[in-house]
Amino acid sequence: MDYTQLGRTGLKVSRLCLGTMNFGPVTSEDDSFAIMDHAHELGINFFDTANVYGWKKGEGITENIIGRWFAQGGGRREKTVIATKLYGDMGDWPNDGRLSALNIRRAADASLKRMQTDYIDLYQAHHVDRSTPFEEFWEAMDILKQQGKILYVGSSNFAGWHIAKAQEAAARRNSLGLVSEQSHYNLIVRAPELEVIPAAEDYGLGLIPWSPLAGGLLGGILRKIDKGRSASENMVRARALEIKLDEKALARLDEIFPGFKTAPEEYAW
Repeated sequence: MDYTQLGRTGLKVSRLCLGTMNFGPVTSEDDSFAIMDHAHELGINFFDTANVYGWKKGEGITENIIGRWFAQGGGRREKTVIATKLYGDMGDWPNDGRLSALNIRRAADASLKRMQTDYIDLYQAHHVDRSTPFEEFWEAMDILKQQGKILYVGSSNFAGWHIAKAQEAAARRNSLGLVSEQSHYNLIVRAPELEVIPAAEDYGLGLIPWSPLAGGLLGGILRKIDKGRSASENMVRARALEIKLDEKALARLDEIFPGFKTAPEEYAW
């Protein structure tokens, strides 16, 4: 396994990061445990999750699965650089989501409890919160750092100018600032190359692409959509929706991969 520094930090992470979004809704707990164990066997030490994963409001299903896996011991927690995210609503009250100081404090404590750990390696803002000033965001994150609850702060789905604003606000506080940006980036979705990646390079952020295989499109999912777990209703629906939204992208795939097979007609609803 190849390892690299996470942005400008001294933290070493595997170049492959294990995404856990399907743990719970699509992947059973036993299979999730097996996948994480095998990731360690392959030398993957970087896992990514979020408090909303599991997609049942407030339950944190995926984080709970990871917590029960950590609880088995055997160095599982110690060998893992765990990244999680906050922003999405975890309840129905006004302050149960986004990036206010109040929600940052509550969300961090809840994620720590679910994952049965006393610190989060990389705590990421899942989206930018235009109603919360970065001064408030950094004050809350700095307190979590001082308490030893988080080590590094990252962003996800930020525009280039959001990264710039965040970093300048952090600099005024003499804070380390963002160390990574997690963006939707693959051979089909290239928008981050315009401003996000240049901003990340300039400010020393590591780039964590999400959906690097475009939901499986770049991994041949359409050729095997009628076999195995990929044929489940959820997976077929997800692929069909992505196909419907990305017809131009599929045409581009035909250029990248000559002979690329489009979706079976019965799945294209």
